Amino acid sequence: MSGRPVPSRRTVLRTAALTPVAGIGLAACSPGDDGAAPATPTAPVDLGVDGEVAKGATKLHRDQNVVVSRAQDGSLKAFSTVCTHAGCPIKKLEGTKLVCPCHGSEFDARTGEVLHAPADVPLVQLPVEVKQGRIIVSPGT
Repeated sequence: MSGRPVPSRRTVLRTAALTPVAGIGLAACSPGDDGAAPATPTAPVDLGVDGEVAKGATKLHRDQNVVVSRAQDGSLKAFSTVCTHAGCPIKKLEGTKLVCPCHGSEFDARTGEVLHAPADVPLVQLPVEVKQGRIIVSPGT
């Protein structure tokens, strides 16, 4: 037997309660209720002047969780930027690639398609149109 005293049951339980548990910090993997915009708009959203998105370009609207792209023919597409893997808002656009901060999923901002797992479902496409020279995204149906 060692010369160390045996800890009481209370000491063991208190130590266990204060010890960090693997997985505690994963709260960032869920959307939570932090006042952020919903995964898709709940009403039409004005994303600015039509000319702000040039042909072949994409624009990330972080506060609205939406990305808009314009094809070479001038047509627009919009997608929710909430990751389909764990619901994290995507705030990083690299060229035409959206990168999720939680687990590294990547999406094509022009098509919504998954470029890199763990996500395996494309981004939600949203209706988008130009009204009176403004880009308007509507709730998905």
